[in-house]
Amino acid sequence: MKVWFITGASRGFGALMTKEALASGDAVIATARNPKTVTDRFGEHPNLLAVALDVTNEAQAKEAAAAGIARFGRIDVLANNAGYGLLGAVEEATAEEVEKLYATNVFGLLKVTRAVLPYMRRQRSGHVLNFSSIGGYFGYPGWGVYGSTKFAVEGLSESMAAELEPFGIKVTIIEPGFFRTDFLADTSLAISPASIADYEGTPAGTMRNFAAEANHAQPGNPARLATGIMTMVNSANPPLRMPFGSDTVAMIEQQHASVEKELAAWRELALSTDFPSDATALA
Repeated sequence: MKVWFITGASRGFGALMTKEALASGDAVIATARNPKTVTDRFGEHPNLLAVALDVTNEAQAKEAAAAGIARFGRIDVLANNAGYGLLGAVEEATAEEVEKLYATNVFGLLKVTRAVLPYMRRQRSGHVLNFSSIGGYFGYPGWGVYGSTKFAVEGLSESMAAELEPFGIKVTIIEPGFFRTDFLADTSLAISPASIADYEGTPAGTMRNFAAEANHAQPGNPARLATGIMTMVNSANPPLRMPFGSDTVAMIEQQHASVEKELAAWRELALSTDFPSDATALA
C-alpha cells in the first residue's frame, strides 16, 4: 500500500487521483482549503485523511504533512497538483495578479515540497509528482505568465530529480495538455481584466475567447489521465517527464523540431563565442 499526499484533492485531477488511489487500496492524505469538500465527495474511508491546506501557508503545509505521518506513518507519493491559470497577454497582467499566481503555482509547490521531503528522505524512498502543463514546455500567446510558473516548476523539478536521487526519491513532471476538467472555468482560471485594445485580433487577444469556447470540449479524458498516473507511479522506472494527451505529444514534437532547425541555422554564431582552443591559438 502506498500513501499519497495530494494537494487540490477536492476536484479536477486531484479528486480523480484520490479516487484511483483509494480504489487500488492505497491511502490518501487529501488536502484542500476546505477538507469538508473532500469528505463530501468521498465520504468516510479508512484509508482517507482529509486535511485543511492552503498551499501558500507553509506552517499549514507542515501541519498537514505531520498529520498524515501520524495517521499512516509514511508518505510515498507527493502529488503537487494545486494551482490555477491566468489568461491574458504578459503586458496586461498586473503585478498583483502575477505575484498571486506565483504564490500558489510556484511558492506553494515549494512550501508543500519542503514540508514532505524530510519524511521521504528519512525513509529513503518516495516519488514527487509536480504538475506542470504543455504550457511549461512551450510558450502560448495569452498564457505567458501562467506558462512561466510552469516553466519554473519544470526547472525546479529537473534539479530536484538530481538532488533527490541519492535518497531513493523519484521526481516526475506531469505535463497535461487540454483535458476536459474545469480548468478553463472561472473556478480555476483568472482572466486579466486589464485588456489592451492593441492586442485585439492578435494571437494573444484571440486567446481571450478561447476559454469560453473550449471549456468542456477539450480532447483529453481526465479519468484516463488519473489511470495513467497510477500506471506510471507503479512502474519500475518512472520518467522525469510524463506528457499526457495527443495535443501535448504533438506540441513537444513540434517544439523539438523548431529548436533543432533554429540551432542549425545559428550554430556557427553560437559556437563563435568561446575562447580559441589551444590548438587554434598555437596555429
